[in-house]
Amino acid sequence: MSLLYADEGFPRVVSQLLRQFGHDVLTVQEAGQANQRISDDQVLAFATNQGRTVLTINRDDFIRLHRLSADHAGIIVCTEDLDRQGLATRIHEAIAVEDSLAGKLIRVYRSPIEKRE
Repeated sequence: MSLLYADEGFPRVVSQLLRQFGHDVLTVQEAGQANQRISDDQVLAFATNQGRTVLTINRDDFIRLHRLSADHAGIIVCTEDLDRQGLATRIHEAIAVEDSLAGKLIRVYRSPIEKRE
C-alpha cells in the first residue's frame, strides 16, 4: 500500500480505483485545497510533508520539479487516459514493484490501442 496525493487535475475515479487496490489516496479536494490556485511546487511540498507521493497528469511541470530536486516523497506522472480502470491498474503495477517511492519519478503511459485485423 502506498500513500498517494492526487492533485487537482487527477481523475477522481482513478483515485477511487486505486483505493480498491489498497492504496491510501488523499485528493486535493479532500485536503480542502481545491480551487485555490495552489502552485505545483506547493502541491509537491504539501504531499512531501504528508509523506505522500503526488499523482498527476501535469507531466511537464512535475517532471521539471523532480529535476530541480528529488527531495520529495515521490511523483507519479501519467498520460491522460480515458480507460480509467486501465490507468489505475498500470499505476498500481508500477508502484507495486517499488520498495519506496521517495525521491522517485515514475512515468505511467496510456496503453497502446490494440490493432484489429
